[in-house]
Order: sequence, then C-alpha cells, then structure tokens
Amino acid sequence: MDILIGILEQGFIYGILALGVYITYSILDFPDLSVDGTFPMGAAVAAVLILNGFNPWLTLVVAFFAGACAGLVTGLIHVKGKVRDLLSGIITMTALYSINIHIATGKSNLAIFTGETIFNSGIAAMLPQFLQPYRVLIISFVLIVICKLIMDWYLNTKSGFLLFAAGDNQQVVTALAEDHGKVKIMGLVLANGLVALSGAVLCQHQRFFDVSMGPGSVVLGLAAVIMGMKLLGNLNFVKGTTAAICGAILYKACYAGAISLGMEAVDMKLITAMLFLVVLMFNTDKKDRKKGGKPRA
Repeated sequence: MDILIGILEQGFIYGILALGVYITYSILDFPDLSVDGTFPMGAAVAAVLILNGFNPWLTLVVAFFAGACAGLVTGLIHVKGKVRDLLSGIITMTALYSINIHIATGKSNLAIFTGETIFNSGIAAMLPQFLQPYRVLIISFVLIVICKLIMDWYLNTKSGFLLFAAGDNQQVVTALAEDHGKVKIMGLVLANGLVALSGAVLCQHQRFFDVSMGPGSVVLGLAAVIMGMKLLGNLNFVKGTTAAICGAILYKACYAGAISLGMEAVDMKLITAMLFLVVLMFNTDKKDRKKGGKPRA
C-alpha cells in the first residue's frame, strides 16, 4: 500500500511536468531541452523563498512565473533570433545551470528541513488526523487536478486552438491574422511555467533543492507523454492532458518496479534511459505499422 501511495504521489507531482512537456512535444512539436533547466529553477526559487520565510503556496506562483520567463527566453531566441528550436532549448538550458546556482545564493544544493511547506502547513495542517498520513497524496492530487482543469479550459479557448495550429499548420495561424511566432512563444511560456511549478512542488516534498535534479527531466516528461498517448490516445473520451498525467503515473510505477527488483538509486538515470528507449522503440514500431507496411519475414 505504501508503494502504491508513493507511486501516486510522485506520479501527480511529475504529472505537472508531463503537462508542460505535452504542450511542447505533442502540441507545438518543439524539442524543448530547456526543461532540464527550468525544472530545478522552480525548485531553487521555492527553496530560497521558503528559507526566507515566504508562504509556501506563494513560492509556487513565483516559481511558475520564473519558469515562464525562461520559456520566454527560449521562445525569443528561436523566433526573434532565428535559432533552430533544438539549439534554442540547449542554449537556455546551459545558461540556467549557472542562473539556478545564483538563485540558490551560490550553492549547488539547499535543505529546507526546518521551513514550512505546502505539505506540513496551511491546508495540509487542517486535514483530519486520520488523513494526515495521506496529506502529500491529497495536496499533490489537488494541484494536478487544478493544473489539468485550467489547461483544459485554456486549450479550448481561441488562444489554445491557435496553439494547436502553430504546431500543426502554421498557415492557419497566419490566415487568422495572428503571428505564429508569438503563439509559439506563448506555448513555451506556459509549458516552462508548469515545469518549474512541478520542480517547486517536488522541492517541497523532498525538502531540498539540488542543481543536479534537472538532467533527465525532459526524458522523463517525454516518456510519460508518449506512454500515456499510446495507451490512452485512441480513446476518444480521454483528453491529452489526462493521458500525459496517467503516463507519468505509469512511468513512476515502472521505475518503482525496477527498484524493487534490486536496482539501486544510483541507477536512476540508467533506468530512465532504458524506459525511454523501450517507449521510443514501441512508438516507432506503431508508426511503421500505421504506414501500411507489412512486417518483414
């Protein structure tokens, strides 16, 4: 039971990350590697603000806007600087490594063991005693539901439809007298804001920030999105946001399974790479079959 609760807690937290990657990967078709920098950026912002006595819920808002600013930079480099999408993300990711350390007052890691977090104060502290053991699960579930509902609402607005068009058919955006570059920037802003928000929540859950928590975030997010879309994407009643969240939970379940089989925590990146490879191979195989080619003998 404890393992299942842990999987759901981690799945909900990383589900926010998956929502951000869903925007860049599935909607914009943009390989945004800056995710590896904005994720720890959100954690750094949350840790510093909590250590300075700020409300832990307010730190989530600040972390979101910090990540949004990073997404804005990536978008401006790509759209205004005419730099290729992949390189734009790499440039921002590289710069954010140093910026994150500066945010953390020059330290590569910060502990917030004595500070208040969203999991031990405010709403969490007001939960009945019998629900206290599940406060992380409840708070993370509430957060992911709020993020999903807001994102579903946004994607059904005119701006959301333009976001889909910017990644699928830029001529449609131009025909509607809109600048597809600005639409793409808006998508990157929203996506990186969600990624930083996820990092801030994870920081408060683990009660520490480490600059090395970023590398592999984009791979985790991509694996979650692809797994969710492949398993649930064909169901008309399941939205893409729901599939991304379910993919994050499934990913964490696979990770927990690998750990239970005897793999050590230091093998985390290896497990991530192996899971992502399997997902990509499965995804490629599906695409080949859809093209109508018969399997070779």
